Amino acid sequence: MNSNRAPHRMLVVWCPDWPVTAASAAAAALPQRPVAVVTGTLVVAANALARFEGVRRGMRRREAQGRCPELTVLPDDPDRDARLFEPVAAAVEELAVGVEIVRPGIVAVPARGPAGYFGGEEVAAERIIDQVATRTGAECQVGVADGLFAAVLAARRGLVIAPGATPEFLAPLSIRELHRPAEAQDRAELVDLLRRLGLRTLGAFAEIPERDISARFGADAVQAHRLAAGREERPPARRAPPPELTVTEPLDPPVERVDAAAFVARHLAERLHTVLARHGLACTRLAIHAATPAGEERERVWRCAEPLTPNGIADRVRWQLDGWLRDTRLSAGITKLTLTPVEVIEGTTLQLDLWRGEGRAEADERAARAMVHVQGLLGPESVVTPVLGGGRTPAERVHHVPWGDERVPAATPNAPWPGRVPPPTPATVPPVPLPATLTDPGGRPVSVTARAELTAPPAHLSWNGRRRPVVAWSTPWPADERWWTEPIHRTRLQLVVAESEKDSQTALLLTLTGEKWTVEGMYD
Repeated sequence: MNSNRAPHRMLVVWCPDWPVTAASAAAAALPQRPVAVVTGTLVVAANALARFEGVRRGMRRREAQGRCPELTVLPDDPDRDARLFEPVAAAVEELAVGVEIVRPGIVAVPARGPAGYFGGEEVAAERIIDQVATRTGAECQVGVADGLFAAVLAARRGLVIAPGATPEFLAPLSIRELHRPAEAQDRAELVDLLRRLGLRTLGAFAEIPERDISARFGADAVQAHRLAAGREERPPARRAPPPELTVTEPLDPPVERVDAAAFVARHLAERLHTVLARHGLACTRLAIHAATPAGEERERVWRCAEPLTPNGIADRVRWQLDGWLRDTRLSAGITKLTLTPVEVIEGTTLQLDLWRGEGRAEADERAARAMVHVQGLLGPESVVTPVLGGGRTPAERVHHVPWGDERVPAATPNAPWPGRVPPPTPATVPPVPLPATLTDPGGRPVSVTARAELTAPPAHLSWNGRRRPVVAWSTPWPADERWWTEPIHRTRLQLVVAESEKDSQTALLLTLTGEKWTVEGMYD
């Protein structure tokens, strides 16, 4: 099977700022006011009025309120978002079959059905927008393109991309579009690396041969490369699940309360995950079917970017049951619940981690328990996480946060930071700069003149108890810091030394303060 075949045409319905819309509806907040949804101390969503005042996703709550004093802050609640989104999905389902919820706020459906019925993709998009507005009062945008990834981006722009034109549509878009944390596509590190390599658009990334991406970056980058090129979203390992994978639970007495639904969701999710694991499979599309004593039936399909873990299955079942149980059109509680994996893949196809037989969430949970146990024995500071922030020196940019605390940089990385070390950043940074001695061919110390020039060509570098020959060096550059209090005059130099024992070379970042050289970092 060819993985480069064109993806299916997808029609995506996108409700902008859905967490804000749902939170405002639940709290009866005025829609004409700036509103932000916050989890902990971070903004996860903001409406257009708040963004106009400078509020952005990922911003600290205090900073957001400083930029917009009249900001209304509402709590994040995924259950609420999913429950209130069910009427939107139901409204779309009245006009199109095969509705799948990507996440609360985004619905996807194969474009062929509604386009054929209404006489074109543009007409179908207009009808669905009117349908959602009439049935629910929610605003939405519709996009159509080849593949789900491109269709979501098209929906955010309200575009219908012609068949076969998806690569041209994607090419000029920012590489940042690959980072979609709301859809479980956290690629912040990959995007940052690609930008530092000069790949700032999806088209530039797509031009690199896939074999080179696989050799250098790994499986997730290969999947991102397929998305950027407008090809199939997942490797061609999908297959129809065997019928024995379906799990059904009769409910006696009928489930009528949300808390009871949460208990049922957890039990059934564990059963389904066990059955899938026994066959070496993972679920990427899940159908949830419910029935009542009066013969009423409800079904909804959830599409997932990554294989579902037991927690992921339970969350989606709980969200869906919450939405159905609050539906006044149901005459009674739910008496039967069925979970069907609509689409499965081999358990190791996506190579998401090294934990065979487990999902990423389970492995993370085990690791987290181990970290907490160590902290209980040795104290909170015994396990820390490095957080990259702002600073002039490589050491200043790294801030260690105790495990479990909020990973907030000690200084904002967006400040100008004049005199900071240009990218790429050294891969290894010692906690304290290591003393070094730089000498010329005659063994005399090498320094720097007032015009930032070396006094002699460097020949040897002594540091860490060893003397190494210098192979190459850069032009020194000055860095004057804290001129407003106690001025610090530094000169930095990049050089390469030979490692005779290993028959290799090492690139170093040196700093001259006064007349003393130190090693600030080592490059890969």
